[in-house]
Amino acid sequence: MAIKKIELLKWFASNEEMMEVLTAVATDLGDVIEDVNSLVVIPLKGAMTNEVFQINWPTKSDGHLRRVLVRLYGEGVEVFFNREVEIQTFECMSRHGHGPRLLGRFPTGRVEEFIHARTLSAVDLRDPAISALIATKMRDFHNLHMPGAKKAQLWQRMRNWVNHAKSLCSPKDAKNFGLDKLDAEINILEVLLSEGYEEIGFCHNDLQYGNIMIDEETRSITLIDYEYASYNPIAYDLANHFCEMTANYHSDNPHVLDYSKYPGLDERQRFIHNYLSSQGKKPSNIEVEQLVTAAEKYTLANHLFWGLWGVISSYVNTIDFDYKEYARQRFQQYWLKKPTLLDSSRIISQDGNVNNIS
Repeated sequence: MAIKKIELLKWFASNEEMMEVLTAVATDLGDVIEDVNSLVVIPLKGAMTNEVFQINWPTKSDGHLRRVLVRLYGEGVEVFFNREVEIQTFECMSRHGHGPRLLGRFPTGRVEEFIHARTLSAVDLRDPAISALIATKMRDFHNLHMPGAKKAQLWQRMRNWVNHAKSLCSPKDAKNFGLDKLDAEINILEVLLSEGYEEIGFCHNDLQYGNIMIDEETRSITLIDYEYASYNPIAYDLANHFCEMTANYHSDNPHVLDYSKYPGLDERQRFIHNYLSSQGKKPSNIEVEQLVTAAEKYTLANHLFWGLWGVISSYVNTIDFDYKEYARQRFQQYWLKKPTLLDSSRIISQDGNVNNIS
């Protein structure tokens, strides 16, 4: 472990642009970084798009530790989102009082304020009290007024990802993952899901437990990491959160999803009741059931979205994670659940158009 720490410090020291930014950040905070040996570098586990580190150094005033977070961008991830747009979202969120402040930027990453709160664990998502706090925070997040067209972004994003996956994949992988079928599947989902509950909000789109923090004293929730955030149907974001309850990214096999842990109907109803109640108006049973049903159908879009993400990541990202196996599980779940979640009274043409059975 000591060798790894020494190697990590050497790597930080060799990244001159990052060290210049860290030094400038320290100066802005009233501190001095004399050399890289005064830094304590702690890798933070669980990130699958970027590499994230907690950086500590002694403050100039009293010798206590200053903490910041350094985010190193994953290789090839620009296909998933526009980095400049993501930075704008990050800064806009900060102005709204959400999330950490941006302290500095360098070409391959950035320095962020370190939030003095605890990152949730997989178990925390099932705690009814914490779950209710998350539901309330999600509602607040969805009501944010952010730049950009207030319309669903996920359909075109997935179409772009299909094209990119096809350009990267070997013929064997393209066949195994069924990439040639996915344009038609996206068309089907866009038509059928858009006919139901379609409230659009500003969605996080990646509500796994590692992107949710809690202040133990105030019990306030903070959502972090906005790379995938955009306007989308709120039912899609709720579905994403429910799907993430099947994951434990800190296990020995972080890519393995356990669908026996997918929340049951009572748990989903309770979450959505808390979500809809968060602004002081008690929802009707019909309103709750309508959104529960919509969220369940939007799990299909989530499986395709993150399946494609896994396929592309397996070719472009060097983080130690079995992206292909993760993708395989998401696509498998899509084909397993599609017959029960989509309206069987509709027929699908070869080009993905949807028609009623006469």
